[in-house]
Amino acid sequence: MLMTTDTIAAISTPLGEGGIGIIRLSGPDAVKIVSRIFKPKKNINLKTQKSHTLHLGHILKDKTLLDEVLVSVMKSPHSYTKEDVVEINCHSGVLVLKSILELALRHGARAAQPGEFTKRAFLNGRIDLSQAESVMDLIESVSSKGLKLAAQQLSGRLSIKIKNLRIELLDLLARIEALLNFPEDGVGSISRSTILSSVKKMQKKIDSLIDTADQGEIFRHGVRTVIVGKPNVGKSSLLNTLMEEERAIVTEIPGTTRDTVEEAIHMQGLSFMLIDTAGLQPVNNIVEKIGIARSKKKLMEADLVLFMLDASTKIDSNDKKLFGLVKGKNSIILLNKIDISSKTKISDIRKLVPKGVILKISAKKEIGIDELKNTMLDITLSKFKHHQSSVCVNMRHKESLLNAHKSLEHIICTVTKTKLTEEFVSLDLKNALDSLGRITGETVSNEVLDRIFSKFCIGK
Repeated sequence: MLMTTDTIAAISTPLGEGGIGIIRLSGPDAVKIVSRIFKPKKNINLKTQKSHTLHLGHILKDKTLLDEVLVSVMKSPHSYTKEDVVEINCHSGVLVLKSILELALRHGARAAQPGEFTKRAFLNGRIDLSQAESVMDLIESVSSKGLKLAAQQLSGRLSIKIKNLRIELLDLLARIEALLNFPEDGVGSISRSTILSSVKKMQKKIDSLIDTADQGEIFRHGVRTVIVGKPNVGKSSLLNTLMEEERAIVTEIPGTTRDTVEEAIHMQGLSFMLIDTAGLQPVNNIVEKIGIARSKKKLMEADLVLFMLDASTKIDSNDKKLFGLVKGKNSIILLNKIDISSKTKISDIRKLVPKGVILKISAKKEIGIDELKNTMLDITLSKFKHHQSSVCVNMRHKESLLNAHKSLEHIICTVTKTKLTEEFVSLDLKNALDSLGRITGETVSNEVLDRIFSKFCIGK
C-alpha cells in the first residue's frame, strides 16, 4: 500500500448554482484540517468520531460564519482512496465552494491535480488501472449501454479476465524457468506441443477481448452518424426530423449549411451522434471550401453514413462522385423527397450500387423515418450480434492486447519454425505478461499514469 504524506483538496461537484456542493479532502491530515474550520453543532471532537459518520455544523472563516454544512468522515482504509477522506457538503454556489476550498488550502491542504483522488485509489490498491479508467467512462457515458458497460468494468470484470490470463502465462513461464534454471533437479521437460497448445488457447482468449474494442467504442462514445449529399437534398431537414426539433437552418437556397452541425439522439440504449454536413459539390467560395473539407473529414471518421439523394431530380455526376466517397463505408442510401416526385428510382441506384440498404423517405413529411431508425439500429447492432460482451476493452487496452498477441505469435514461430531454445519462449512470455500488466497497471510507467489521470476532472 502506497499511502501519501500530503493531504489534497478539491471541489468535487460542478460549479454553479444548485442544492448541494461538495469539497473533498483526502490524506493523513484531512480530519485535522477540517477540524480547524468546522464548528459542530454538538460539542464533539471530529478527530475521535467513527468512520462513515455525518456531522452538522458551520464553516467559520476568522470566526465569521460562511455556511451551514454537513461533514462526512470516512477513515482509512475504508474510503475511496483508502486514506482518511472528509467531504464538506455545503450549499452550492461558486463563491461558497471556492471560499471553503481556500480555507482548507490555507490550513494545510494542497490543491488536487486532475484525477488525483482516483489516482490515489489506484496507487493504494483499492482499484486497478482498468477500473480507474471506467470511473471516467461512467462520468462521460453518452448512452445507457455505455453506462452499464462502465459500471461492469468498475466492478472488475475486465480485471478478472486479465488476471486469469496472466496466471496462465505465469504458470507456463514457471515451468519453463524451472527447466532452464534447475535442470539437475529432475524437474523434467515440457514438450513443444504442450507449449504450442497452451499458447494458442491463450491467444484465442486475447483475440476474443480484442474483438470487443469496436463494440466498446460504440457503447462509450456513440455512433458517429454522418449525413452527406449534394446541397439541398434535405440533409438538414432529416437532422431536424430525427431530432424532433428545428436544430438546423433549412432554406431552399443550396449551401445553407456551411459547417457541420452535431446533435445526439438515443435509441434502445445507444447514442447516435448525428452530423449534418455541408453539401458536397465543387465550389469557389473559401468559406464553403472549408465547410466541405470538414465534411469530408467527418465522412472518413464516420461509423455510419446516411447518403442522401434527391428523388425529384435525376442522379448526376456529383452524386456519382459521392458514391465513390461513400464506397466501403457502413452506409444507408436515402432516396429523399419521394412526396414530390420520383425521377430517380431504386433501380437507377442499383446500377451504381448493386448491394446495400436503400430506403425511400421524405424528411419533411416524416415518411419512412421509423424504418430508417430501425435500420440504423439493426446495422449497428449486427456488428456485435455474435459478440455481445459485458467486457469491452478501450483503445489503450486493445494496443496492449495486440502486443501480447504478437509476443505469443513469436512463441508459436519459435516452437514450429525454428530451433531456438526455451530461453526465447521465456522472453516472449515475459513480454506478454508486461503487455497485459499495462492494462491493469501492474507494469505501467509513471508517464502513462500521468497521461491517463490528466484526462479526469479535478475533484475525481
